Amino acid sequence: MKFQTDTIKLTTKGHTDIIDITGDVQNIIDQHSIQDGQVLIFVPGSTGGLTTVEYEPGLLQDLPEAYERIAPTGKTYHHDARWGDGNGYAHVRASLTGPSLIVPVTGGRMVLGTWQQIIFIDFDNRSRDRELVVQVSGVTG
Repeated sequence: MKFQTDTIKLTTKGHTDIIDITGDVQNIIDQHSIQDGQVLIFVPGSTGGLTTVEYEPGLLQDLPEAYERIAPTGKTYHHDARWGDGNGYAHVRASLTGPSLIVPVTGGRMVLGTWQQIIFIDFDNRSRDRELVVQVSGVTG
């Protein structure tokens, strides 16, 4: 069994910026010739999250609107009072979304639904340079 760790580097806009990373993850799987196994994607940091969606314009509007209803930007958070950085909402959103995702790999391809893509969401209140950790494990072909 092969284990390989790699990274995906992103520059984000912040403010619930949604980035499709499906192709980047698949490229890492291809690069390491994993045929059957799994891929783990992890975001170091506490203001970003990972999930899957149907990456289409309507949902790219719906998702930020839903996050705004759940953890609004205009509210004062205890985190803001302690640190003064104004991104308490980003921490709440990231905590609800989660920092990691595991996807099975079969026949060298991720097992995703027809309309399912992997996304990284940067909830912070400013642009950021991010580095996601990607670990692939499995058998090579």
